[in-house]
Amino acid sequence: MRQGSPDQPRSAVAIMAKAARQGQVKTRLCPPLSPGQAAELYRCFLLDKIAQVNVLTEAMPVVSYSPADARAWFELLTPAHFVLVPQCGNDLGARILFTFEQLFHLGYTQVLAIDSDTPTLPMAFLAHALEQLAQAATDVVLGPTEDGGYYLIGLRQPYPQLFENMPWSTAHVLPETLRRSATEGLQVTCVDAWFDIDTPEDLSRLRASLDDLDHSQAQHTRRYLQEQHW
Repeated sequence: MRQGSPDQPRSAVAIMAKAARQGQVKTRLCPPLSPGQAAELYRCFLLDKIAQVNVLTEAMPVVSYSPADARAWFELLTPAHFVLVPQCGNDLGARILFTFEQLFHLGYTQVLAIDSDTPTLPMAFLAHALEQLAQAATDVVLGPTEDGGYYLIGLRQPYPQLFENMPWSTAHVLPETLRRSATEGLQVTCVDAWFDIDTPEDLSRLRASLDDLDHSQAQHTRRYLQEQHW
């Protein structure tokens, strides 16, 4: 596990990431993309997300990576001060929970786990989530996606009940998380919704949205799409 510095922040932002291997990432984009194109596009998503998290001076940047044998690949992809932690678990919920547990064990007191499929997510959304998580009255922070899931979840301590037996990759993830939080008496704050890139329709929306963004945003994704003339 790559460690942070002794004077590390009390907050951590962990990108939930997979190694960009053909046939293992962004498979719902094939077609129109080939498996190789989908893998390279996802690598660009990761690079843009890493660049985004890297400017959050109030939080330690983390990559929670999968599979376990991809550590060397992620060491080359990330700046040296990033903390690298392996994912462990049989489903997404177990892997997210394990990530939280590792980071709390390392001494972080406020942890955001974020996706790697939102290269155009406004920086202000992450900053707002960190601000909300710092509030003593807040137990859970969620960043909803428009398809019924979430692009981030922030906690001040692990809550296994928010991750076990969850209907992942469905429109029920967000409402079920909210329902379980209410049942447990947890105070939830939602930040603004955004869209992630899973389907060909999402890819078309991504292409169109880049024209409206500052050119400092999503640079790797933008460059790759331009190179492919998409």
